[in-house]
Amino acid sequence: MRGEPSCPKCGGRVRAPGLFADTWQCDLHGTVHPLQPVVPPSVEALGVVVHRSHVPVWMPWPLPVGWLFTGVACAGDDRSGGRATAVACSGPGPLGGPGELILVAEELGVGLGARYAGVDGPDPGPYLDVNKPPQAKLLAAGRPTPLWHVAGVPEDRAVFVGEARGLWLWAVVWPEQTSLLMYDELVLTDLRDAGAEVDLLPCGALSPRILQV
Repeated sequence: MRGEPSCPKCGGRVRAPGLFADTWQCDLHGTVHPLQPVVPPSVEALGVVVHRSHVPVWMPWPLPVGWLFTGVACAGDDRSGGRATAVACSGPGPLGGPGELILVAEELGVGLGARYAGVDGPDPGPYLDVNKPPQAKLLAAGRPTPLWHVAGVPEDRAVFVGEARGLWLWAVVWPEQTSLLMYDELVLTDLRDAGAEVDLLPCGALSPRILQV
């Protein structure tokens, strides 16, 4: 399951800092925050990401009934810390069948959220019309957070994006009808602020969605 760091924008190989550059480099995208290899979901793996992250690690809390934590990814290195996080959860969809949700928090320009969304990145600006009322709202760390639909995404998913704690917050759901979850005042907790209750987090099998970037 272990692999090499990759570009968060395209999945391509990246070169570690060295003689000619003091940052990670992608041939296509230049300087990037490397996406670290995804490991099977566990409380311990989640704790590693939480400990190193400079951005929120968003988790629906409590999880919807029947849902499980199914993966976490992080972009950044030991020097810069986590600059983007992605948390996957899976469970029964509101209309039946399996549903999946990936929540991404990231700094401007990282590009991981756009990659899961299936749109050209790195940021969602071209795909948003914030002059319209938001299509969904949730609570993120206790604050009402409006989310807007992202246009131009593949038909198999629905994507919402907003801003929380001064950073992008992406919510990507499969299949599209699972987006009904987003209209039910979902409550998100930044796991950097969570306590020992995280140790009770139910873990499932690794989500293939978090590996498909």
